[in-house]
Formats: sequence, structure tokens, C-alpha cells
Amino acid sequence: MSSSASPSAVPDNAIPAATLVIMRPAGGGGPDEILLVKRSTTMAFAAGAVVFPGGRIDPDDHVVAQRHGFAPDDVEGAARVAALRETLEETGLAVGWPALADQETGAIRQALLGGALLSDMLASRGERLALESLVPFARWCPNFKEARTFDTRFYAVAAPPHGHELTVEEAEHSHIFWASAGDTLAMADRGDVSIIFPTRRNLERLAQADGFADFSAHAGDFPVELVTPWIEERDGRAHLCIPDHLGYPVTSEPFDRIRRG
Repeated sequence: MSSSASPSAVPDNAIPAATLVIMRPAGGGGPDEILLVKRSTTMAFAAGAVVFPGGRIDPDDHVVAQRHGFAPDDVEGAARVAALRETLEETGLAVGWPALADQETGAIRQALLGGALLSDMLASRGERLALESLVPFARWCPNFKEARTFDTRFYAVAAPPHGHELTVEEAEHSHIFWASAGDTLAMADRGDVSIIFPTRRNLERLAQADGFADFSAHAGDFPVELVTPWIEERDGRAHLCIPDHLGYPVTSEPFDRIRRG
């Protein structure tokens, strides 16, 4: 059966979200390493899975984005803010906040986790985020009835220098580590880690690049279009499929082999 078009409409119940692929040169050479977190087994979505840092877009993310020149209803700006904020909350790494000193990061992180607003912090410090440093490369909205539906924008960014140890936010995650896309896929194939369908497809795409500059160039060659996987029968077997013109080297997988959420 030939490929059909992916659905283009976002479901009414979809939760706007953002995720961040943070890339750094590997110490021993080779492809860049990526910062990954393992979700707690108690989470409702992707429990126990290895994912990129990120989460849902909050109302205050729109406030911050507007102060950086985005229109009030521009989700793109709010998503960039959310990707940076969620990464700081989840890992302790302050990406895209060049004025934030390394020794200040811990206190800022705890304040955000305690309910403080990023917009207030930036205003009181007279500082701005480097939202332009994020490279958009994908937008996914899987719509599986057994999982929450997230409309997630994906960004890549070069890791900032830091001298402090990165730690997980224990309410949501159990582990944090750096690994190349290829090594992470190999771990998943061995059964050492679990990854959901969107994460696997994006790791496969990232594994085509040697580093952040290479992946940024790759991202610029393809449009960012909504990816909503669909089920299609091929050779008598159900496959989960995605469009074949968005830069992904693998665009289908047998439905009975995948982890969806």
C-alpha cells in the first residue's frame, strides 16, 4: 500500500509543548553527545522512557516571548521559552541565558520549581534569553487514544559551558546522561533503555549528523511540518508511518514493535 498524507490538523485536546536537543562535542571525538533524561516510572506519559528535556508551554512563556518581540498569540516564541525553561527545571542546565552565572543556576532553578515566574526573574535582572540560538527542526503531534496528546515543537541547540553537575528533577525523572544519538539507539536495540516512537525517529535523524553545525545545516534543508503518524498496512502487517519528505531516514515501523507513550 502506498503512503498516504499525514493528517494536518491538531487535535482539540492536544497540549502545546516543546523539547530541546542539546548537543556537545564528545570528549573522545566522534559524533556529538546529546543530553537525555529518563522519565520516572510513575509518570502518566512515557513512564520510564528516555527522552529529550522539555514539557508543556505555560502561560508565562507567552509573556516572556512577547517581551522578546513575538506576537501575543505566537506559539513559536512561547515554545522556545518553554524549551529553555523546562530544560533548566529538569536538568539544571541554563541554555540560552548567557547572563546567568554558573553559581546562580541552582537558586534560579529551585525558584522556578517553587512557582516563581520566569518573566519576573528576567525583568528584575534586566536580562534577555537568546531565543534565536535555538534551531527548529520538527513538530510532532502523535494522536494515540491510550496516551496524552502533545503538540510538540523540537529545537536543537549547542550546549553552553557549565561547571556544575547536572541533576534530574526527581518528581519527573530518575536519570540523566549524555550519549550520541547512535549510541542511544544501540542501547534501545539491546533493551538497555526504552524510547517512544517520536524519540526514536528523531534520534535516527540526529544520527545522520556529526555535530551541531552539521545538524543545523540539515535542519535548514527541510520544512518544519506537523507530523501526525498514521497506521498503514504493508505486506499484510500494520505499520506506523510518517511523511517521507522531512529528513527522516526511517519513516515507518511495524506497529507491534513500537512504544507509543
